[in-house]
Amino acid sequence: MNGSPLRIGVLGCAEIARRRMLPAFAASPATEVVAVASRDPRKARETARPYGCRAVTGYEALLAEPAVDAVYVPLPAALHARWTRAALEAGKHVLAEKPLALEPARTAELFALAERRGLALMENVMFVHHPQHEAVRKLVADGDLGEPRTLHAEFTVPRRPPGDIRYRADLGGGALWDTGVYPLRAALHLLGPDLTLLGSHLSDPGGLGVPSAGTALLLHAPTSTTVTLAFGLDHAYRSAYTLTGSRAALTLTHAFTPPATHIPRLLPDSAPLPPADQVALTVAAFAAAAAQRTAVAADTTIRQAELLAQIAKGAGADRTDRDR
Repeated sequence: MNGSPLRIGVLGCAEIARRRMLPAFAASPATEVVAVASRDPRKARETARPYGCRAVTGYEALLAEPAVDAVYVPLPAALHARWTRAALEAGKHVLAEKPLALEPARTAELFALAERRGLALMENVMFVHHPQHEAVRKLVADGDLGEPRTLHAEFTVPRRPPGDIRYRADLGGGALWDTGVYPLRAALHLLGPDLTLLGSHLSDPGGLGVPSAGTALLLHAPTSTTVTLAFGLDHAYRSAYTLTGSRAALTLTHAFTPPATHIPRLLPDSAPLPPADQVALTVAAFAAAAAQRTAVAADTTIRQAELLAQIAKGAGADRTDRDR
């Protein structure tokens, strides 16, 4: 790319693309939006218009576009693996919404393909790029909390209108694949990969047609830390985790989707941290990975996929055959 902005094509017009990622790509000096694709020509035109970029009908047509260096995939979960593979095979770097795939082996295969092709591949879990979590890790490493004892992480959101794709089982809908990724990734981010699933439960108390509520219990054996996760699609909004040690505890609010103006505070007596825009930081991280032609957090993403599959299977909801 020789210092030029990374030219981005967007596969689909999902809400997260319109509200979060397209504005961030357009604002970043490291990226340029050059095309938006949809199966619906009108939707492609409406989404592309604010950015003065091309509207493309059909995902295959965008992947064949030589002016596109990298592809962002905000499609329904069951389609992530299929179109991520297609983009990599077309020679494009890929930023894909989470989960990268609904099956651990497929996740590993995609990273292996990216490595063979010398392409960047990154799952779009944005919160890990916010510096507040690195500050938490430093507190733990410095012993400010004492020895870790428990981690409780939860991400729950209110019910959305009927017909939302999160309620489509055939498209990989359900709380585990949508909101469950966040608290699980927080545990991996803070404690590392040595997590063992002890039990899990998925249910649909609101009758949405997919598992809309879930919990999981895990153990981080090296430190004997107990980890509890809660996630849901029909709940009051919660986005937080609490890490309790032998001497002190901290609760991080706005853990997963903080606005760019949010001022984090980790402990009651700690100085506030400066605000940060995790969407902009994510875009910068992807552009840097593309420049280096390397994957981002491959081992962690694969381990996350393994644990998500175990949670689903342990709860009697093994749906890993949904990747297309």
